Amino acid sequence: MKTFQYAEDLGNLNQALAEAQEIKNDRFKYQQLGKNKTLMMVFFNNSLRTRLSTQKAAMNLGMNVIVLDVNAGAWKLETERGVIMDGDKSEHLLEAIPVMGCYCDLIGVRSFAGLTDREYDYAETVINQFIKYSGRPVFAMESATVHPLQAFADLITIEEHKRSSRPKVVLTWAPHPKALPQAVPNSFAEWMNAADVDLVVTHPKGYELDPRFVAGARVEYDQMKALEGAQFVYAKNWSCPGVSLPQQYGQILNKDMSWTIDAAHMAVTDNAFFMHCLPVRRGMIVTDDVIESPTSLVIPEAANREISATVVLKRMLQSL
Repeated sequence: MKTFQYAEDLGNLNQALAEAQEIKNDRFKYQQLGKNKTLMMVFFNNSLRTRLSTQKAAMNLGMNVIVLDVNAGAWKLETERGVIMDGDKSEHLLEAIPVMGCYCDLIGVRSFAGLTDREYDYAETVINQFIKYSGRPVFAMESATVHPLQAFADLITIEEHKRSSRPKVVLTWAPHPKALPQAVPNSFAEWMNAADVDLVVTHPKGYELDPRFVAGARVEYDQMKALEGAQFVYAKNWSCPGVSLPQQYGQILNKDMSWTIDAAHMAVTDNAFFMHCLPVRRGMIVTDDVIESPTSLVIPEAANREISATVVLKRMLQSL
């Protein structure tokens, strides 16, 4: 596996889930695979779970790890082609990327959407430059449009807790004070569509996700109706994807607090598990009683980030 951005990159998801369980039973089974190999983790944005879980996964596999915070100690990097670099950016990615490739065997990249230029973000301009110029296998630690390590961990978590062979899974928008990217909901929808679940997506009008990720899922604008009979509720905010109105891309169109997941919302479900990728804004995305309930899976989800990352790194090492 030379790149990891989408569900299809893993191939058969049932095999990937079986591999995840194998690794969960023995996290150090493939420790010799990464001996004398180096992972470089490049962060253009902040991280907690992704940084810790991916580094732990690399250690499980016996790898050395280099962590580069682009905005803390490195030269400021220019990411666009054809510009006159007469500002505060001293180095271009076109030189920086192949240099990084000289020092490692695998590269993970975390670079959020700018939320100002939809075409630029959805072209995955930054991570695609790493894929093209690094000469190394590259995986997304969240990019402008996708967060596959999170979605894979979410799928592992659902597989571990499902009470029926084909559970109803609801992805629901929730309010937030800041404009957030669509990467997490995009990947969650994509991975659930690829898995054997009944996916329903609910959000206010204007928040329609890109069809390349959500196609095949049922979209229901009535949140309470969507939640009826759900076995898993995945709450997440995202800003306007700009599918029908590109000029609204990245904007906050709605702050309706009635979309916050509380006990009344969960009461219409089939005793559903609550899920969120974290970090979460309590009182906006979800109430304290729901996130602290016995059916909250936010911590098991976070723990499974180590497992999803270990599977991905293992497969990339095996491709070298």
